[in-house]
Amino acid sequence: MKRQKVFISSVQKEFAEIREALWMHFLSDPLLSSFYEPVIFEKLPADAHPPDRVYLSEVAQSSVYLILLGTDYGYEDANGVSPTEHEYDHAAALYKTTLAFIKGGMSDQRHPKETRLIEKMQEHVSYKRFHTTAELLFEVNKALVALLKHLGLIQVTDFDASFNATAAPEDISGDKVAEFMALARNKRGFPLREGSAPSRVLAHLNMQSGERLTNSALLAFASDPQRFFPSAIVKCAHFHGYHVEKPIPDHKVLKGDVFMQVDQAVDFVLSKISVAVGMRNSGNQAPVSYEMPRAVIAEAIVNAVAHRDYNSNGSVQLMLFADRLEISNPGGLTPELTIDKLKTDHASYPVNPVLAEVMYQAGYIERFGTGTGEIIRLTEQAGLREPDFDLEEGFKVTLWRPATAAGQATGQATGQVTGQADEEVKRVLLVMDGELRTSEIMGALDLKHREYFRDAYLLPAIAGGFIEMTVPDKPNSPNQKYRLTADGILLKGLLGSK
Repeated sequence: MKRQKVFISSVQKEFAEIREALWMHFLSDPLLSSFYEPVIFEKLPADAHPPDRVYLSEVAQSSVYLILLGTDYGYEDANGVSPTEHEYDHAAALYKTTLAFIKGGMSDQRHPKETRLIEKMQEHVSYKRFHTTAELLFEVNKALVALLKHLGLIQVTDFDASFNATAAPEDISGDKVAEFMALARNKRGFPLREGSAPSRVLAHLNMQSGERLTNSALLAFASDPQRFFPSAIVKCAHFHGYHVEKPIPDHKVLKGDVFMQVDQAVDFVLSKISVAVGMRNSGNQAPVSYEMPRAVIAEAIVNAVAHRDYNSNGSVQLMLFADRLEISNPGGLTPELTIDKLKTDHASYPVNPVLAEVMYQAGYIERFGTGTGEIIRLTEQAGLREPDFDLEEGFKVTLWRPATAAGQATGQATGQVTGQADEEVKRVLLVMDGELRTSEIMGALDLKHREYFRDAYLLPAIAGGFIEMTVPDKPNSPNQKYRLTADGILLKGLLGSK
């Protein structure tokens, strides 16, 4: 089989040692050397033609265009354009598969034209940032192996579809499978009947064969997924200011299955952002409106959990600042996608297709390939700034809070009584009307994770003496409801509820 040419483009002087290391890596790596042939200008034989014609011809003959970007822009021709930019433009015009790698930690030293070239490229090309030659070689390997998989030249089983060597059927929670069945039948008309054996459900989802379980089965349904994947967690942090700084007002490490992680992470954000409670114009329940649509927050978090690289030791990270919410995950885009393509409806290329399918069946993913486009559409409808996406370290989406997010929309009531209640408690009081079940209070606040609601909202409201049980002698009674106490009624009035 003829090897594919990979044209390596950069300012030669700045990247001389790295170019040589890349060249040698291609020649010495058993896998890469079987499928790829590196092309760098300084290794080409002497040619009578002008250099610009030579390198553009080599770009045209290559299957992959690999560009390294750093601080220098390089030699400029009569039009003020460097050979590297000419090469990039030529590769783009010919729709070449392009891989870009940006040398990190030097942005303050970067030539203005190099900065503009990077900005031009970032919207249209999948890119990675590196700091050392070893990091670069690792990222190049990952990118080119992914390309070989995409082309069908090598067969590698995806992480989520791979069978776990240490797991057994008893590691699966039957209750979790039953909960999934109820959701999937309601959301997607899942064909198996409720009460079906967990092994049959997992086999239908391509998550079990005989006694063997896939990694995705454990991520979705294991009693303790972190026993198998310690880094499969979501780290959440809330900062009052605009930067990461200590002390951190609130931080949590969310564990459990992928559904639990999504629900807890969304509820964590909702408990920290502003909320407005409207008038009861129709029905008994007052409408609740968060400063950012819940669907936007949920979509971004689901994408991070469903499409992260589970081979990585990194975790999904969620950081809420005064002006923005940043959600990042280890991994990146598949070779078919760029940031530019993310902003429109596109074909689906899930990193973890089996896991994505089960999250779709449960209603956590609405339609494949529309997630980021939906985030942009909903933020625009809400009058918010368009989200930012970047690939500098894994994949990160930044959701921008409204300019008025500095204060909580629940009001700034003052006095001794209001000082006794946390923000979550105040939100419970604002939606209380008569006697309500736990599910009804959660529904009013658009919250999904029962344990998070109990610990952050319900129990503090009871402990503070603001709500009480209707069946106090039987806390776990199926008929249990909650109502405001005298102090709760007073505080609710001070909060300005209508």
